[in-house]
Order: sequence, then C-alpha cells, then structure tokens
Amino acid sequence: MTDDKPPQFTRQLRDGLLRKRVLVLDGPLDDDNGTALATQFLTLATDDAEQDIALWIHSPGGSVPAMLAIRDVMCLVPCDVSTVALGLACSAGQFLLSSGTPGKRFALPHARILMHQGSAGIAGSAVEVEVQADDLRHTRDTVLRLIAEDTGRDVERIFTDSLHDRWFTAEQARAYGFIDHVVDTFAQVVPNRHRQFGIGAPA
Repeated sequence: MTDDKPPQFTRQLRDGLLRKRVLVLDGPLDDDNGTALATQFLTLATDDAEQDIALWIHSPGGSVPAMLAIRDVMCLVPCDVSTVALGLACSAGQFLLSSGTPGKRFALPHARILMHQGSAGIAGSAVEVEVQADDLRHTRDTVLRLIAEDTGRDVERIFTDSLHDRWFTAEQARAYGFIDHVVDTFAQVVPNRHRQFGIGAPA
C-alpha cells in the first residue's frame, strides 16, 4: 500500500517564504534539496547583499557533501545568516544550525539537537577500502574542526562527545555553543524588511 497523501509544505508555501528571505530544510538533506538551498542563498544574496537570510531547520540529517556545500555558501554570501531549529536538528541539521552567524543562531524551546560523527558504508578491495577510509577520516576531521570553531570548544572534546549519539535540549545546545539563544519572542525568527529589526535581532 502506497501513501498518496499530498505534501503539506507545498511549493507555493516555499516560494512565499523565499520571498521573505526564509529558506527551509525540512526532512533529510540530499543532493537535490542541498543544491536548491545553496543556489537560493546565492540568489537572495545577489538580490540584496545586506539584508539577513534565515535558514529554518527541521531535519534528521543527511548528505555530508551537501551539508559542507551549504556551509561554504553561507560563509561566502555577504549577508548574515540566521539559523533556527524548529523541532529537530540532527547531524547535518546540527552542523548547519551552528554554522549560522554568531549571535543569530536560535532554537525553539522544545527543539532537540543531535550531534554524532555519522557513518558510511565501506566496501570493495583492500586498496579501495583504504582509499575510502582515508577520505572518510579527512571528511570527519573537517566536520569536527568546523563544529569546534562554531562552538568554541576543543576539537578533542568534539571528537569525544560525537563518538556516540548525543542529544541536547535547546538550553543544553545554547550552553554547548550550537546556538546563541532559545527563542522567546516572535521577532527572533520572523523576517522584517528593516535590517535593524531583522531576522535574529535581539528583542
């Protein structure tokens, strides 16, 4: 039996938020929606290089290459990027959440954040396995270094804490350094056309 239920988060809703400079990562991150998000960041920055862009996150994680590509674009654009964990920010979701502009990283009060190193299937000949393992270690070390930079913690601490699934409440995520604030006002998550009162502006 197939599930023919139509998506509730339609293209029309996405386009409406895009016009307000809000991008949404909902569900798993893959090559398709990762490319869409990266290009949308670039398009919005081209339209207005000063006004903030918001990334709302409700995701169980996903593609590491897409995750790193989005982060690169977030760092490249001249706009500040506000990030908000809506309900779930796991793995790649946690990484992008903490990649936002310092001071503008938020989580709703009951959001949950998960950090872990992830996993990858390795198979093939002994030489192929060795090459894949080297690449996996490089990617892992890159991700852990960036999380350390974003949270202000030592890489060794991030490595140890990410060996197994580690869940955080919104307040615990704030204390750890993934976010800067737990949302308590409407203005913190909703775009405003005036930059001085923009996305992520303190109440």
